[in-house]
Amino acid sequence: MIITIDGPAGSGKSTAARQLADRLGVAYLDTGAMYRAVALAAVRAGVDPADADAVTAVARRSDIRLICGPRAARVFLDGVEVSDQIRSADISERTSLLSRIAGVRAELVARQRQIGKDLGSLVTEGRDQGSVVFPDADFKFFLDASPEVRARRRFDEMRAHDPGLRFEQVLSQIVSRDGADSTRAVAPLLVPEGATRLDTSDMTIAAVVDWLAQRIGKKGASR
Repeated sequence: MIITIDGPAGSGKSTAARQLADRLGVAYLDTGAMYRAVALAAVRAGVDPADADAVTAVARRSDIRLICGPRAARVFLDGVEVSDQIRSADISERTSLLSRIAGVRAELVARQRQIGKDLGSLVTEGRDQGSVVFPDADFKFFLDASPEVRARRRFDEMRAHDPGLRFEQVLSQIVSRDGADSTRAVAPLLVPEGATRLDTSDMTIAAVVDWLAQRIGKKGASR
């Protein structure tokens, strides 16, 4: 059973995906962490995130491994855990740039599909999971929320790793990334065909997870 949850940054998709995977007893695939790991690898290699060929080469040679357990995915880059290092504001900004590179996306999409094949069942979240990576997923969802709500959520999540972070900085990044993700030529952010859409602006994560689980239960029972 493959369940995809797509949506913009701060929509609640990551937390909802983790908790839903835990409830269902299946693996959680954090695809954003894979792009962040490439961004960190590029920084360490001194590669400009705007240099498409160089960043693609970094993505291809980097050993990125995820331990996909329920509720969390531990991320390893070239054998060393980087789960905390990839969550800084600087890495987030670089990730936004390199995620538009066709070569990087092709490399990571192939790896994500292989993970799905190896695991069989999982909850995966990102911006192109239901549209590109797993178009034949059993269940597809698209979560959204207002930019201000999403920025507040992302700010609360990131400031533990970046104490000097300002809310205005995160809001600016959210708005900028929304525009970039929606208009990019490769795998733009969109509502996947057949996906059920949900605005989470006024919902708690618990309510979102309940809503998702209920729909999976109803659809599963009717099959």
